[in-house]
Amino acid sequence: MKLTFWGAARTVTGSMHEVTVDGQRWLLDCGLYQGRRQEAFERNRNLPFPARNISGVVLSHAHIDHSGNLPTLGKAGFSGSVYAAPGTGDLCDAMLRDSAFLQEKDAEFVNKRQSRRRNGKEIDPLYRIEDAAKIMEAFHKVPYREERALSDSLGFEFSDAGHLLGSAVTRIEHRHNGRRVRLVFSGDLGRKGMPLLRDPEPCPEGDYLILESTYGGRLHKEEAAVEEKLAGVVNRTAERGGKVIIPAFAVGRTQQIVWMLHQLSDRNAIPRIPVFVDSPLAINATEVFRRHRECYDEETARFLEQGEDPLSFGMLKYIREAADSKKLNDLHGPMIIISASGMCEAGRILHHLRNNIGDPRNTVLIVGFQAEHTLGRKLVEEHQEVPIFGEPMRLRAQVVTINELSGHADRKGLVEWIQPVARGFRRVFLVHGELAEAEVLASLIRVSCGLDVVIPQRGQSFGLE
Repeated sequence: MKLTFWGAARTVTGSMHEVTVDGQRWLLDCGLYQGRRQEAFERNRNLPFPARNISGVVLSHAHIDHSGNLPTLGKAGFSGSVYAAPGTGDLCDAMLRDSAFLQEKDAEFVNKRQSRRRNGKEIDPLYRIEDAAKIMEAFHKVPYREERALSDSLGFEFSDAGHLLGSAVTRIEHRHNGRRVRLVFSGDLGRKGMPLLRDPEPCPEGDYLILESTYGGRLHKEEAAVEEKLAGVVNRTAERGGKVIIPAFAVGRTQQIVWMLHQLSDRNAIPRIPVFVDSPLAINATEVFRRHRECYDEETARFLEQGEDPLSFGMLKYIREAADSKKLNDLHGPMIIISASGMCEAGRILHHLRNNIGDPRNTVLIVGFQAEHTLGRKLVEEHQEVPIFGEPMRLRAQVVTINELSGHADRKGLVEWIQPVARGFRRVFLVHGELAEAEVLASLIRVSCGLDVVIPQRGQSFGLE
């Protein structure tokens, strides 16, 4: 078995790892790389291998940095199967179509502006809606803890990663000549005690481990402190008569924020101001969440038993139509607007930022990790000017970051997850984290678990025997 790292190597986005066994090539994830716009487009468009040579994809979860380049793979000649947990399959059906739609619209918007200026080359979207629809035909939904064969000698099994609806830890097992090699891939590992979803299941036993390291150098605060911080941001902005603009991933983070605002509203911890979720994808994803109640934690299950919808409350309105989204620009605060994308790289959030970051009464509330070179990272770093649709915009709104809402396990959670089975692993590969975060986590694992830890570079290969 040979393992090659093509994405999320010393960076957070673009998860894609190739496993070569018995002459067949399989992918663990096929995500979009997000960063500098031109660099991201070129890397996503130019796959590092012939797509027709890939036998299949085993998908950890639906977030775009893990699933979002599947349509490109299909467009380039891939004809195999995509294996995913049921929740992931249902979410991808909405997310990949939405990703294609946004790319088409963003390309159209940029091309119009370039045409008016009479300069610049027209851009094509990375893929279109028909490409997203086509790749969905390749999906096979595999329940947790059900062994599934990929070939005569290769199989896999999912367990719940607790990161997102349908997120999965994958264990691949290769059996040959009486020997076996087991490779565990964490995908994105969730945190214990977070809203809505169950905690991650224990780490499976294996010989090699691919482990995420997004928050490998940090510790999260307790949820109670997070709710207090969220309430404080809403209350202070409301007192100024401003708007709270929340860039949030449409899948997972938006539902988490809605659930927390629902609870704060029930306790009268925040004023009764309008809350808008302005994202067709978030609406579609919320419906998928409602269908997969088997993934909910005990607290949310009890809430449902009382006849209440955790993802709906009196002051909340979901916005689907573009015309209604535009009307939000004419409304005066206080209010809360939640919109995608979470890293501010595409979608309706760009329009809300463009119309609101120049007003000091407003707050931009960052509630998730922002990769290097993204607009979200520039906002976190509070650049005086930030580029939106290619134009510099003055940042006068307050920027507040709540990293504690992350659905990723922190360094303590990651180490505790692997410790019970650490003795069995021969080597750990750290991915999906910036180098500084990965180095901290590598040192902790070496000391606390006595394991060989590698932080692979893009394109680096390893033999697993």
